[in-house]
Amino acid sequence: MPRQIPYIIASEGCERFSFYGMRNILTPFLTTSLLLYLPAAEREGSAKAVFHTFVIGVYFFPLLGGWLADRFFGKYRTILWFSLVYCAGHACLALFEDNRTGFFLGLFLIALGSGGIKPVVASFVGDQFDQRTKHLAKLVFDGFYWIINFGSFFASLLMPILLRDLGPSVAFGVPGILMFIATAVLWLGRKHYVMLPPAPPNPHSFVRVARTALGARLPAGGRPGLALAVLGAVLGAGALALAPLLGLVPAFCLALVLLLALAGTGTALQLERARGTHPDAAVDGVRAVLRVLIIFALVTPFWSLFDQKASTWVLQANVMAKPSWFEPAQMQALNPALVMILIPFNNLVLYPALRRGGWEPTPLRKMTAGIALSGAAWIVVGALQLVIDGGSTIAITWQILPYALLTLGEVLVSATGLEFAYSQAPLAMKGVIMSFWNLSVTFGNLWVLLVNAGVKNEAVTSGIQATGVSVTAFQMFFFAGFAFAAAVAFGFYARRYRSADHYRAA
Repeated sequence: MPRQIPYIIASEGCERFSFYGMRNILTPFLTTSLLLYLPAAEREGSAKAVFHTFVIGVYFFPLLGGWLADRFFGKYRTILWFSLVYCAGHACLALFEDNRTGFFLGLFLIALGSGGIKPVVASFVGDQFDQRTKHLAKLVFDGFYWIINFGSFFASLLMPILLRDLGPSVAFGVPGILMFIATAVLWLGRKHYVMLPPAPPNPHSFVRVARTALGARLPAGGRPGLALAVLGAVLGAGALALAPLLGLVPAFCLALVLLLALAGTGTALQLERARGTHPDAAVDGVRAVLRVLIIFALVTPFWSLFDQKASTWVLQANVMAKPSWFEPAQMQALNPALVMILIPFNNLVLYPALRRGGWEPTPLRKMTAGIALSGAAWIVVGALQLVIDGGSTIAITWQILPYALLTLGEVLVSATGLEFAYSQAPLAMKGVIMSFWNLSVTFGNLWVLLVNAGVKNEAVTSGIQATGVSVTAFQMFFFAGFAFAAAVAFGFYARRYRSADHYRAA
């Protein structure tokens, strides 16, 4: 095992404590403190909007971090500098607990810092391995994910108590101290890391090959791919015009979805026209990346379900029966606790048993099952909500089952997808491809905001109420169906996908 790995793993554990420590108390803090100026009926909806907008930012800024690391500064310096921004964000949360402008500035800085390092840390881990040691990388990526949840577990248990007993300054200040420690630990290992230099300007880069393909005419004289890309830009501009209705962040993300989807499809249609101008390897690389992005797109429904455990599920827990000493947000500690159990269980027991039975648990098969399990979790949560809506008191322990299903789905999708994304990325695009993997989380949270905006429409609300089901329960079953449909589509596409191996040579 490379000797530098412990520095990265320890730093990641502290960083994850800091991130989940503040994230897991964000919704309770917003509903009980910062948003008290709103009417009581609007606080929960506004808190969910703030939370998911913040998560969108966290998983959007990886695009910036990945690009800066790949093209200019290298991975280590990018991680170090964004970590300092991250620390400043935590300081703002602790200092401006009763000032909305200062607090939201802190959320922005954390989104920028956390998002900026997110794809770079994962690809930096991969850089420490080569073809000779890549079999260890699969174990380290699981260990990497395990330490993430180790930090998350203790943060989920402790931060709600600190918020309740010592107030928001301490509750948001402790994660800031952990982030400073994470930065210091990363710096201490600087002499041991494998530091690959940024890629030099490449005349056959992904963007240049795509631009050549879109600009080339087909034998019949037309450029249908370019027309699709232009249509994506036009529709994206139209989506931005919806900002007064949807909000600026959802409108921007929707515009990005439309542009990427149609420009990517257009590039695929005309990609063969780039041969001759660019070498075959570059053209084939672009096609491989476009195919990987389809995988990422089909994962987005999973994230729309997963991230609501820190918003929708916490709000449900608020009205469930529980001991007086137990804070609803502490229920989230069950997720990382189960992750720490399931990762070794899967690797040591479940996967070997499946192989002995003649079924190979490939990454794409695992991810298909994980998306479906998330849908099953939301069927259970929806059933619990029906009981609550019927006026019955139900114990918070009933949430253990959906947490178990969702966490198993998370291990199969997220931990697997992290290593899969790295292995599929060409060497010059590790950071950017990992950024697109993180962008799938942004789009998953976008679906949440769009659904929440949709149910605010009076006609939609009336239609839901006519079914005899509450809006909350309807949304839960809607997201379950969304996940099941995504699992079917993912499984169908996965059967035709040919995996690549882009670890560096020994």
